[in-house]
Amino acid sequence: MLIGSLYGIYRILVVGILAYISLVALLRLSGKRTLSKLNAYDLVVTVSIGAILSQILLNKKVPLIEGVAAIVLLITLQFIGTWMSSRSETFSTLLKSSPALLYYKDQFHERVLRKERITKREVLQVVRNAGYASLQDVNIVILESDGGFSVIGHTAEEDSDSLKHVFGYGEGKKD
Repeated sequence: MLIGSLYGIYRILVVGILAYISLVALLRLSGKRTLSKLNAYDLVVTVSIGAILSQILLNKKVPLIEGVAAIVLLITLQFIGTWMSSRSETFSTLLKSSPALLYYKDQFHERVLRKERITKREVLQVVRNAGYASLQDVNIVILESDGGFSVIGHTAEEDSDSLKHVFGYGEGKKD
């Protein structure tokens, strides 16, 4: 049917507005961290919230209050997880993956590349995306916990505190 019932459209408009207002209010209450994508855990929560919102809008069998309750549950679980992670290094390690050193001082870390299922060609693409034309200008390439990449040129301070928890960094140093 090309044109649905007017009731269906009316329901989407009313429920959509109410769901949107509820979601914005919940996100404002929960803080900026809720929508950050610092790791896979955050991505799962963000995608799940979107999936729930679409179900609230399009599935007549999902009442607004149940959908909002599901979103509240996800936000609460994420809040608890991030709160515990910020207070316990052990819990943080369980919840989040460590960044991984893919390239350091003119050498690819083959073992780490295999473990993370990243090819050298993909690392070269990341280097180009970061604005470098050659690996000679790059000191470090890191696969971050959120799945993004960091590319650090030779001018950056090499023994930075930000590299301390990068998987493979200690073994990559050959001075």
